[in-house]
Amino acid sequence: MSNVNDQIGIEPAPPARPTSGVIARLRNYFLTGLIVAGPVAVTLWLVWWFVTWVDNWVRPFIPTAYRPETYLPVDIPGFGLIIVFVALTLLGFLTANLVGSKLVSLGESLLGRMPIVRPIYRTAKQIFQTLFSSSGSSFRKVGLVEFPAPGMWSLVLLTQSPTAEISARLPPTEHVSAFMPCTPNPTTGFFFYVPRRDVIDLDISVEEAMQLLISAGVIQPGGDQQNALASLAETARAAQAARDRVTSAAK
Repeated sequence: MSNVNDQIGIEPAPPARPTSGVIARLRNYFLTGLIVAGPVAVTLWLVWWFVTWVDNWVRPFIPTAYRPETYLPVDIPGFGLIIVFVALTLLGFLTANLVGSKLVSLGESLLGRMPIVRPIYRTAKQIFQTLFSSSGSSFRKVGLVEFPAPGMWSLVLLTQSPTAEISARLPPTEHVSAFMPCTPNPTTGFFFYVPRRDVIDLDISVEEAMQLLISAGVIQPGGDQQNALASLAETARAAQAARDRVTSAAK
């Protein structure tokens, strides 16, 4: 075969370098480790940032004699978070009593008389009651609406029906309140009232919908990430086996 190639002027292909297979294998191992360790590292960093932020915010209000680091050689993270938890629990206990409820009512009446503070306080109170109350009407359902053009569908988070005053000015059909988050920042979006018949209900949770929006469709509801990781590893092994066969054939 080499004589034929010499006669027609074709140089034989150089044999595959074994080092290329080693580099590819190391790259696949690195990417697989990054997929495993990346989410864990981000989660731990966010938790640590939140605990440190609360500690730095609460520490100036605690006398030095009562701080754990005064008696210990190292700082104890999370002490401020414990103080905030105890303080909020105590505040809730006092508010549930008669004296506490009277004080809260007095404070709300004072805030209600301030022209600029009043709308801010009422809006914030309604948002917190909606999100954290067990009987609140926060986002409970996920649906699809045809937007921004026919044949194109977008995710919406459904809340409660509009009030009687708003319903009286809408077309005579059942409407629901819908919030359409933006990607990849779901804290912004569009709010509108949509006819109930135009909404397709989805059997997924709000958390799954948020993951779908933030990842721009990369993380699909019901997708098994462990199976995806195993598939990635299997693909890497198959590619490496193909390279090894090519290298063996070249030798």
